Order: sequence, then C-alpha cells, then structure tokens
Amino acid sequence: METRNLGRSGLKITELAYGNWITHGSQVEEDAAVGCVRQALEVGITTFDTADVYAATRAESVLGKALAGERREGLEIFTKVYWPTGPGHNDHGLSRKHILESIDGSLRRLGTDYVDLYQAHRYDHETPLEETMLAFADVVRSGKALYIGVSEWRAEEIREAAALARELHVPLVSNQPQYNVLWRVIEAEVVPACEELGLGQVVWSPIAQGVLTGKYLPGQPPPEGSRATDQAGGADFVARWLEDPILTAIQELRPLADQAGLSLAQLAIAWTLQNPNVSAAIIGASRPEQVTENAKAAGVTLDDDLMEAIDKTLENLVERDPAKTVSPHTRDFQAR
Repeated sequence: METRNLGRSGLKITELAYGNWITHGSQVEEDAAVGCVRQALEVGITTFDTADVYAATRAESVLGKALAGERREGLEIFTKVYWPTGPGHNDHGLSRKHILESIDGSLRRLGTDYVDLYQAHRYDHETPLEETMLAFADVVRSGKALYIGVSEWRAEEIREAAALARELHVPLVSNQPQYNVLWRVIEAEVVPACEELGLGQVVWSPIAQGVLTGKYLPGQPPPEGSRATDQAGGADFVARWLEDPILTAIQELRPLADQAGLSLAQLAIAWTLQNPNVSAAIIGASRPEQVTENAKAAGVTLDDDLMEAIDKTLENLVERDPAKTVSPHTRDFQAR
C-alpha cells in the first residue's frame, strides 16, 4: 500500500483510506465490521475515516473497538463534526459549543486521546466562520486533533477558511468531497483552489455507491441485498445513478477494465487516484473480501490512452457543474 502526503502537510496517509459511513453500526453486524477493519489493516491500510453522525455515533464506537490494541502511532484516524448527534438545539453545526463538546465525544467513542484529522462535515451558514475556525484552532492546540479539514465545502468557502487558518497558525490540510468518474464537479473550482492553498482531497464514493462495480444492469431491477434495495442504508443515494444510459455506459467500460487487468471497481478507484490533488480515496465494505479486491487498485497507473477511452465512453453523462460542488446528500444523517 503506497502512501501520499495529505496536501502539502507532512502527514503521510495510505492512498486508500477505509471508511465506515453507512455500513458499520447500521447495515453490517459488528463482527463483520470488525473483520473489514482487520482486513484493511492486513492489506496495508492505516488511514481510517468516520464521523460522529454515522449510524447515530455507533460507527465511531465500532471503529474504536476494531482498532483497539493497534499501535496508535501507526494509524491515521479521521472523524468529522457538524450533523446532529443529539436532540438539543446546540447538538449540531459548527458553533464553538458543538465543536468542543463533539471532539470529546468522538475521542471517547474511538478510544483514543487524539484524532489525526478533525473535519467540518459541511459549511455552517448559521455560525460565523471566525468562531468555527477559532474553535478548531483550540482543538488542535489542546492536542485533541493534529490537523483540520473540511468536507463538501465550496471553493470560496475553502479560501476564506484557509485565510483564517493562516492567521491562527492552524494546519488546514484537506477537503473531503464526493469524487468519481461520474461526479467530477470539484475539478472546475475546488481542485484548483486546493492546489493553490496546499489542501489535498480525501475523496468519498470513488465507485459511486457501488454503481461503478457494474452490478447494476440496464433494464433490470437492482440485485437483492444491494445498497439500492436497502431503504434504511443508502437506496436514495444510489437512485440517481440508476438510469439506463449510465448503466449501459458502465458496462461498456468492462473491456477497458479487462484490458488493464482490473475489475470495474478497481478501474474506478484507480481513475480517482490518478488526479494529483487526491491524497486518498475512501473505500468501504460489508465483507472483508471486498476490502481485498478494492485494495488491488492501489499503486495502479492508467495510461493516457485508457484515460481518454474512459472519458469518451462516459461523455455527456458526467456531472461537471461547479454550482453543484456540494453533492445532494445534505440532509440529516442522524437516522443512519
């Protein structure tokens, strides 16, 4: 497993990170979830991403249990704050109160004294950015987080945060957006801004919620047990990709994947990692063997002809509109 620097920081992370968004604590039983984390470690992944809101805080607890006993210095643990984690009117957002209380809850559930990266899960339009950044700076100075990042922020918001981070001498090093061969909206404005500012992308959904594995076929119902059939675990997130033109084009990528000696999922992940501003791609799994297979995309370089062929196959289907920088998934995740 190769490593990359997180943005222009000195922190090295594995180019594949393991994430437990809508699986651990909800879709997947705890034993299976622990098995996936252990397999991630087995294939060389040391970077793990979660959030306090995932599975109503249970995902952090499951990850903490799965990593218990590992050498802490050999891990990079990321989590996030913003979405509601309780019933109170201050149990959400990026106020100073919520940030300082939330970091303590996350550390307790994760079973660690600090996280390597603490991320603002969305931009908070109800809290002054100065208040948010000062709270993050205090989290870093207290030793509870080593670096800070954002998730799904627009280019202008990232620029404002970076200016404050410089004033406060706090290491803002990353953005976590959705990014894959079908969803490329960050390329227009977010990636150039982050390259200028020294932030790296830690991208989620490199296989478009499983759609880029090729298991969804045009003109056919989704397979039983797939995410598209699980109303409690992500069917609404997958639905926008389940259009016959998209599914047909994905099947047309199969010969290109075969040519490269890759599965469709591996091709999609390798394509995502080809962007030089991507520090890591987050993979998830419901079974350990999925971790093993997806990890084979690490270290793969796709040649220019293959990249061009992928673009041609998907032309007119790719979402590039920078006005949609923040992906549609902005509702309350607490129920998950």
